[in-house]
Amino acid sequence: MAISDFRAIETFTKAIELGSIRRAAAAQGVSPQAASQALAALEARLGVRLLHRTTRSIALTFEGQQFLEATQPALAALERAVDRARTAKDEIAGPLRIVAPKYAFLPLLWPLVEEFCRRHPGVQPDLKLDDRIGNWVQDRADVGFRIGSAPQDGVAARRLFAMQLIVCAAPAYIAAHGAPNSIEQLASHRCSVFRQSATGRVLPWLFKVGGEVVSHDLPPTLSTNDAQLETEAVLSGQVIGMLSNLSAAPLIRSGRLVPLLVDHVSDHMGVHVYYGSRTALPSRVRAFIDLAVERLAQSREYVLDARELAAAEAKGRRKPRRR
Repeated sequence: MAISDFRAIETFTKAIELGSIRRAAAAQGVSPQAASQALAALEARLGVRLLHRTTRSIALTFEGQQFLEATQPALAALERAVDRARTAKDEIAGPLRIVAPKYAFLPLLWPLVEEFCRRHPGVQPDLKLDDRIGNWVQDRADVGFRIGSAPQDGVAARRLFAMQLIVCAAPAYIAAHGAPNSIEQLASHRCSVFRQSATGRVLPWLFKVGGEVVSHDLPPTLSTNDAQLETEAVLSGQVIGMLSNLSAAPLIRSGRLVPLLVDHVSDHMGVHVYYGSRTALPSRVRAFIDLAVERLAQSREYVLDARELAAAEAKGRRKPRRR
């Protein structure tokens, strides 16, 4: 049934309720002429006359009485459904489907979800962690996070903070093998590389050189598709790794890792939150986005500025080597 038929049926029932097509038109915010034309079109489509009408009054025909009795329960059910949808939209409860990268993201995501659930215990989070760039519609996502460039597939996005790629080594590695003083010296060190799960491709290390981002392919001592495992390997002193600030920031601040070659830290990518049109968002989705922006936008918890990086590198290099 066309949407115009629904509107005409609403006009019909409103006219019976108010006793006048003119009053029904006013209640619906349309002209009396438009209301009369809608009723005439409905009668033509049905092939029966629903109303006896004069300039001053209206009355139901037999067929109109039958039609009214049949449509009123359906219209009432439709109104209840609309009311329920509006109530659910304003209620901070119900399912919340979140998609996010698996790469190094859990330590950032879980505190956010945990705080949101404490604030709103009626919400049921449904979390999907996947490094592949999915399809917004197929994933049925309410809100998502993405590392890299902003999504371009018709969704709204906000950049939260910079994604830094930092060469890191454990103090034990520096004591045993020394630290590289240039990008070129990395070729003689034990390096780890990250392998994409979806494609199997080994990612190059990215550096900022002269304001541009350049890539370097290194012979790997270790390759893995798991960011946590790579971080553990670097912490053990077995390898040097290029880690994201999501993993590395707290470890650098605690002294467990030393940042190296900090003048070449790449920060051209970002961490983004993305979502559908904000005007149609349920309250639970809007509230979660607001919390994500409140906690993460321009966050200093995960981003190390140039001064902090330089101080941490200088301190880590000063420690004596183990003979």
